[in-house]
Parts: sequence; C-alpha cells; structure tokens
Amino acid sequence: MKRHAAVPFIMLTSLLDMIGIGLILPVLPALVGEFTHDRQLQAYWYGALIATFGAAQFLFAPLLGALSDRYGRRPVLLLGIAGLGTTFLVSALTDSLWVLAGVRLLGGALSANMAVAQAYVADITTPEKRTPALGKLGAMFGLGFVLGPVLGGLLGDPNLRLPFFAAAGMCAVNWLYGLLVLPESLPPDRRSPMAHKRLNPFSSLAGLARLRGVGPLVFAVAADLLAQLMLQSVWVLYTGLRFHWGPRENGFSLFVVGMVAVVVQGGLLRRLLKSMGERALIVAGFGSGAIAYAAYGLVPQGGMLYFVIIANFLVFASGTALQGVISKAADAHEQGRTMATLTSLRSVLGIVASTLGPLLLGQVSHLPPDNVLIGTPFFACCLFELLAFLIARQYFARHPRPANLAASGGAA
Repeated sequence: MKRHAAVPFIMLTSLLDMIGIGLILPVLPALVGEFTHDRQLQAYWYGALIATFGAAQFLFAPLLGALSDRYGRRPVLLLGIAGLGTTFLVSALTDSLWVLAGVRLLGGALSANMAVAQAYVADITTPEKRTPALGKLGAMFGLGFVLGPVLGGLLGDPNLRLPFFAAAGMCAVNWLYGLLVLPESLPPDRRSPMAHKRLNPFSSLAGLARLRGVGPLVFAVAADLLAQLMLQSVWVLYTGLRFHWGPRENGFSLFVVGMVAVVVQGGLLRRLLKSMGERALIVAGFGSGAIAYAAYGLVPQGGMLYFVIIANFLVFASGTALQGVISKAADAHEQGRTMATLTSLRSVLGIVASTLGPLLLGQVSHLPPDNVLIGTPFFACCLFELLAFLIARQYFARHPRPANLAASGGAA
C-alpha cells in the first residue's frame, strides 16, 4: 500500500525526537558537575559542551539540508535520529569529560532534524497554510519538552545516567518508526542538485539575509535566538545557584514551558494570527519577551518564574510567525537549505550564547543567592530581545504593504 506524505507522520517523528532530547536537559549540568570541582568550572565546561554541539551543527547543517534537497527528507531524518541515539548511549556509559565533549561534537554534526522536519512541512503545505502547520510542528516540539524534561527529572533524581539510556531507547523507537512508517515528502522532480558553494555555512547565512522582501528580518531572528539560547544555556545552572533547584524542579519548570508552547502553537496560534496578523504578533511577542527576560533575573522566589513563563505566552507564537514569513519567501526547491540555514544561524548563535551566558553567570556565581546581579545573563537577554523588537517594528513601519512572498524569491 502506497504511503502518502502527511503532517501527522512528521509530527509524531518530531515528538519522539524532542522527548529524547528533553530527557537529558535537567541532568546534563549535574553530569558535568561530576567531572568538575566547583560551580564556576561547572558553568564553563557546561557552556563549552553546548558550544561544541552548536559549532558542529553550524558547520554541517547546510550540508544535511542540501542532502535533503537532493536525496529527500526521510534518509536525512533517519541519519540524524541514529546519530543522536548513539551520542545519548555513549554519554550514559562514559566516565570522561573529553569523551562527553566528543559525542556532543558528533551529535551536533548529525543534528538537523528540526530543519529537515520544517522543510518536510513546507513540502506538503501551501504558502497560506504553512505558518499554522509550522505552529503545529512547534507544538510537537513543545509537547516533547513537556514530556521529556519531566521524565528526565524523575529518572535523573536517583541516577543521572538513566535519562541518557532512556533517550537512546527513544531514538531507537523513533528510528524504527521512521524506517517503517514515515513516507518521503519531496518528489524526485522537485529535488535540486548540490552546489559546493551552497554547502558553505557562511555563504548560506549571507543568502538567507538576501531573501527577497524579508532579509532584514533575519537580524531580528538572530537577536531573538541569541536571547533564547542564552536563557537555555544558564537556566538550570541559574535556578540551582539562586533557588537551589535540582533535576526534579528543573524538569517541572521545563514541563511548564512545554505546556505553554503546546497550548499556544497547537491551539491559539491560528486565532492569534487571525486577530492580530503576523506582523503585530511578531512585534508583540518580542516586546513580551524583553519584559519576561528582565523579570527572570529580578524575581526573588523560584515559584514566581512560573507566572512569568505563562504571562510570556506570546513569545511562543512570534517566533513561529516570523519563521513562516521567511519560509514563504524561500524558493520551493530550497526549503531544506533555507530551514537548515536557519538551523546554522541558531547554531552559530548557540556558540556565542553558550559562551557568553555561562561566562556572565560564572562571574557572579560567588555572590549570595539573593543578590540581584545573579540575574545578569537574563538582563543581557532582555537587551537582545529589545533589539529584535526594535528591528521588527522599524522594518514593518518601513514596509507597510506585505512583503512579496512568492516562491520565486529564493536564497542566493
């Protein structure tokens, strides 16, 4: 029986993939702590591991995206899932910090699942339905963060390595599902040959910035991503330092983040787009994010973080809306490379964020937990998000008519 490409297939694949990744989020800093002797060194090494992953992802994401444009989405997804599963298993077994760094490098090189999944959705949706479909995909990523971190926190409480074994098993199930069930979304007549110049991540980033009609918005994407990634790089370290949270508490906080993402992207996004429009939603989300980042660094009690997460629900819609605008500006034959280049952008900014965030936190880690300066990394995030807000607002003010989102405006 012939299988037809459909959104539910890729949604479930993405869900399983993100659960596997989410499982290790609450425990990775603690695992790094087993190899270090003080909080400052723990923060620096944790940042180095994130930077290693991001550097490899930046260098290899355009290649994997181009491979998916040439040979199809399905084989690249299977390769990425298998690579992640291998890194989780080795991480669970190793007793060396250098081996842990090595598998993070491998995992980053093979990790283009999110970009390829987004390209998959772009393959099978019309431009007018693409942003809501990407929102549903984002909801699956959010649901993965609902289930993964909670399970990771529960499993990691008695044994820090159990979540890594569980994540490896989840990848095995996901790989088998993809092998047996997931259909290909890119027909042969829409595949494009690989050009060597397009494999250069730096030239790909330059091409992304030249997308017809929306190129300047890429700088807003960059500022927003930098803020997000800095928060991710220090969240578990910050809550442990200031509020003495462990894997269980951090797992629950990430559960709340995931639940808000699921509700917004899976249910509210379509209504928000209809009532506000893409442009107003993007600007409002960035403004909300700037306020929230400042609040993260100022709240005196850990429980107040949950209120800020929920109140900042618009930020979960603005990023998806902006991503939809960029996707609709890309050529239909280069969705894989465009989405992978966005992943490359995220990766290179991840290197900066994973260096800057832990560095800022490490510089204030000697202060008493109730000192407001411990929130310095989040105050920096606030500035970056404010920059994204100003760029987007100025761009939309200068372009009162919707940008040309015809499929012919691909990246150079």
